[in-house]
Amino acid sequence: MCGIAGIIGSGYDHEVIMDHMLDQIAHRGPDAKTSTVLGEAMLGHRRLSIIDLNTGDQPIYNEDRSMCIIYNGEIYNYRSLRDQLRQNGILFSTESDTEVVLKAYEQYGDRCVNMLNGIFAFAIYDVREKSLFLARDHFGIKPLHYCHKDGIFIFASEQKAILKHPAVSRQLNIEALHIHLNLRYTQGSSTLFSGIKRLPPGHHMTYKGGVISIRKYWQLDIQPDVEMTEGQAIEGLQYHIKEAVRGQLVSDVPIGVYLSGGLDSSTLVQKMHELGVGEINTFTLGFNEPTDEFSDARQIAGHFDTNHREMSLSLDPLSEMEQVIWHAEEPKINLLQGYNMSKFVSPHVKVVLGGLGGDELFAGYDIHKFIRPFDRWHQRVPQWLQRLLRWKSDFIFKIQHASGILKWDEYRRGMQMLLAIGNIERYYLIIRNVWDYDMPFYQDVYSERFLRYQGDNIKATHKQFDSIFDEVKHLGALDQVLGVEFLSKMVNDYLLVDDRMSMAHGVEERVPFLDRDLVAFGFKIPVHLKIKNGQTKYLFRKAMSSYLPERIIKKKKWGFTVNPYLQFKKDLKQRVERELTKDFIERQGIFNHAYIKSICDYPAHPRLRWHYNFLWLVLGLKIWQEQFGVDTQVDI
Repeated sequence: MCGIAGIIGSGYDHEVIMDHMLDQIAHRGPDAKTSTVLGEAMLGHRRLSIIDLNTGDQPIYNEDRSMCIIYNGEIYNYRSLRDQLRQNGILFSTESDTEVVLKAYEQYGDRCVNMLNGIFAFAIYDVREKSLFLARDHFGIKPLHYCHKDGIFIFASEQKAILKHPAVSRQLNIEALHIHLNLRYTQGSSTLFSGIKRLPPGHHMTYKGGVISIRKYWQLDIQPDVEMTEGQAIEGLQYHIKEAVRGQLVSDVPIGVYLSGGLDSSTLVQKMHELGVGEINTFTLGFNEPTDEFSDARQIAGHFDTNHREMSLSLDPLSEMEQVIWHAEEPKINLLQGYNMSKFVSPHVKVVLGGLGGDELFAGYDIHKFIRPFDRWHQRVPQWLQRLLRWKSDFIFKIQHASGILKWDEYRRGMQMLLAIGNIERYYLIIRNVWDYDMPFYQDVYSERFLRYQGDNIKATHKQFDSIFDEVKHLGALDQVLGVEFLSKMVNDYLLVDDRMSMAHGVEERVPFLDRDLVAFGFKIPVHLKIKNGQTKYLFRKAMSSYLPERIIKKKKWGFTVNPYLQFKKDLKQRVERELTKDFIERQGIFNHAYIKSICDYPAHPRLRWHYNFLWLVLGLKIWQEQFGVDTQVDI
């Protein structure tokens, strides 16, 4: 795993700028730092050596040096693809997967991306054509950002590298901020930095002659096989999980597993054992919290005789808030767990397998239980009744909002969720705590001045989801949500956190449950096998019942999260009152200080989780803007 960067254009000392860009992402590749000049183009690379330790340095050129590649990722099927290319007479000078990608592009053009099974973000520059080709993997596991301004094109694995170019301004993206405050992540191709975008997953880009062309090369296909039997589903699941783990064991350095003691990570250990891996390194981290899973992890480690290590820390998220936000490049909650996990494993291994994707693929979250019982209702509620329910929802909000009783807020949201039956998009977004369906909330959150000058730049959160839900509208409600989450929260929240927090300490995290073939099979499994009798991950549990201890099969999902109520009582309130002063908030020009103060002054209560998370985000935004020198007072 590595970090990449590039610049195309003239008028600046790009060699010096590239040096600064690569320094910003040194954590992604501590083993080597290289750059090359190709006319008006310049490519840079930071290497974390995992495959072909001796001859895998980048950039890598083709035979006549007319093409050059820099690459971040791992191609799990690169050996079979290399054999195929060799049969076509293609010669190789290294043992790396990087060269396979370059030679596949040389042979097949942009069609090569469809042949790759792995995690990747790469750039190929064609010296003769003076064109740049960029591509990002199917699920967006590896990041790729870009900025095009005043004839200069800049790209990098992380945004902080792009900000090192003097052509890039440091202004806040107002629309992205509003989405972030609703979702706690930034959806779509936008970032919080105005002018910096993300190449979407499953897309590739060509930049030539100052023109950007972006094309989708892959699309998630959700076509449940309603005739699939439970036995067929279990057999297919066992096969695809095993093959996914087998493919992701490719490495020239030791591999570990993040072992939580839950079903997903325990399955990874079991499959490694089944595949005959000689020494399985497992790591468990706890924070002296009720959700710690040391005993379950120890049971799995003992059952499969792993080389097990564990560490317990005091969970103090605010103490390292600056560091984790700098790596995440946006204010987020629950960053510290992954940050400390990668810090813990980095002295021992460079590569770890993680269980992300199992819950999303096989319906493992509580929200899936809330959606499944109403699967048919969402398709049967007529439009007139939906309008009546919407009116009742607005009325309930007005009553609770006027009362000023914040602890009723969570109950009100629950009632609004139920009143959204018949509109699965609204139902889902309310579950995910989107608040901008209720217009009076705008006056609570934002300052009057901000709304006056920036109101036109705010777009309702659902507009980011309308087109995604439209793609899956032919499916049942739960299938729609599973698909939408794969294309939204998975990419822009969970995978972003996994990538940034693991790479913060030079650790490559692989996610076998997001193997391309496993995902394709997972979306063929009908939902009545994923949730049965109110039990999440029913099929997955049954498939692993003969391989894992009964306690692991039956255990409830805990989650590795910060309790916002406890954090508020501990030190969040004090820090908010110290830093988010009326003077600062008015100078920042975005938020309504009276609302922030009302949350701090209200008696601490477990039902105020949304409010405490809101304080966390506002505090995080202050840290973010100070770290990156962001101008938040655009046109105010």
